[in-house]
Amino acid sequence: MQDDKYKKEPLDFGNYYHIYNRGNNGIDIFFDNENYDYFLKLYHQYIHPIAETFAWCLMKNHFHFLVYIRNEKEVLIDSLEYSTVDNPRVIDPSKQFGHLFNAYTQAINKKHSRTGSLFEKPFERKRVTSEKYLKNLIYYIHNNPVHHGFTKTIIEYPWSSYGSILSDMPTKLKRDDVIEIYESKENFIDYHSEEQDLETIFDLIIDRN
Repeated sequence: MQDDKYKKEPLDFGNYYHIYNRGNNGIDIFFDNENYDYFLKLYHQYIHPIAETFAWCLMKNHFHFLVYIRNEKEVLIDSLEYSTVDNPRVIDPSKQFGHLFNAYTQAINKKHSRTGSLFEKPFERKRVTSEKYLKNLIYYIHNNPVHHGFTKTIIEYPWSSYGSILSDMPTKLKRDDVIEIYESKENFIDYHSEEQDLETIFDLIIDRN
């Protein structure tokens, strides 16, 4: 029987989640720019068909995503990528994330001549239940590089969705929906330029160190 401490809530259709994972025992998971790009490519293949993405940030040894798990009728069946079976009877969003992590681990292990797990298992997930949480969590995810001392400002860090939200370039990101949460792009920028009180989403902040 699986130990209770390793049990995680399922990713239910029609709900928002903060998804987080880090390197096994805190090891790095991204070693060069190509790794970041490749992870995002795999993310699009495995996760976009089952989830809409509102915010993301890739750090050297961990990452954050804010996603909305599509309703079952909204799942892009024809675009789904599987690593084990061609056509599973039940679509499981949690397993899709597992396929993503396995595919990325295999590529990294081959490229860097390493073996074993790359990510901690199981990955962390927290359900988001209000628009206030969404607003603060998007800020928290984009502010992660500043929080961890990688950059002094959010805009300086290249591996997050912040720049994509400000851009007019085509994107799969739910850019318009994110802007609507803050009511305007100007409010979005202003909110991210000020230090926010994150006590209201303390239970959604998974990496509190």
